[in-house]
Amino acid sequence: MATFLGINLFGLFGQLLVGLINGSFYALLSLGLAIIFGLLKIINFAQGALYMLGAFFAWMALNYMGINYWAALLFVPLAVGFIGILMERFLLRPIANEDHLYSLLLTFGLALILQGAFTHLYGSSGLSYAIPEELKGGNRLPFMYLPNYRAWIIVASIIVCAGTWYMIEKTKLGAYLRAGTENPQLMQAFGINVPLIVTLTFGFGVGLAGFAGVMAAPVYSVSPDMGSNMLIVVFAIVVIGGMGSIGGAILTGLGMGVVEGLTKYFYPEASTTVIFAVMVIVLLTKPAGLFGKEA
Repeated sequence: MATFLGINLFGLFGQLLVGLINGSFYALLSLGLAIIFGLLKIINFAQGALYMLGAFFAWMALNYMGINYWAALLFVPLAVGFIGILMERFLLRPIANEDHLYSLLLTFGLALILQGAFTHLYGSSGLSYAIPEELKGGNRLPFMYLPNYRAWIIVASIIVCAGTWYMIEKTKLGAYLRAGTENPQLMQAFGINVPLIVTLTFGFGVGLAGFAGVMAAPVYSVSPDMGSNMLIVVFAIVVIGGMGSIGGAILTGLGMGVVEGLTKYFYPEASTTVIFAVMVIVLLTKPAGLFGKEA
């Protein structure tokens, strides 16, 4: 057993891997929340339920229609994103000029409806989803065993998060998105369809939750509670990174996953609360978040 200064390196790196995997999902979900809030000023409490919906859609596609993992990874985020488009168009747009509390309560109610419906249909015990054949097995590294699917989760989430950040911050399309939500009257004067931009932006943020749900299906048990268990942590991460900060959501999600993994190794009793402890410290010292801008 490899040790260093009395530390079991196999156990330490194993927990770091778990932390990176959790951080990958935190980054994807908090990125979707940051996009929706940062650009649209909508607090989407249904993000966890839509993450759960992505996992269930992947499971149903495989078991009812024979659609494999790779096809689900492409089509399920589009399907979940389309549901988000319908949500924005018919439920959120009519209350767009009301207080933000209305959208929070509406999306929270939608989350409860989705969770209750899937609990009624499939129970709460959870369903299994097999790892695709191409990603089974793993590699023995000097201090740990790295399963191929876990490595894929980390790499895929970083690619998606980095690509999303680049699109929003560095491209003309991203400039249109930011301008259309910050000054819609001016953009409409230039002939830009701002309501369409808002709808597609919301659908994209929700689609990220669906993408995370498909990737989570082979790792976690597919159950109606998986979204609610993740949502509170993800909201804490968004607050730590800075509400609306795209880069902050990504970096904080990955970083808090690593912190959680290290805590599980050195002090397991605090692993479920360490992120909330960090949130309290950040709010006391920098209320806008680590990467947020002061109002």
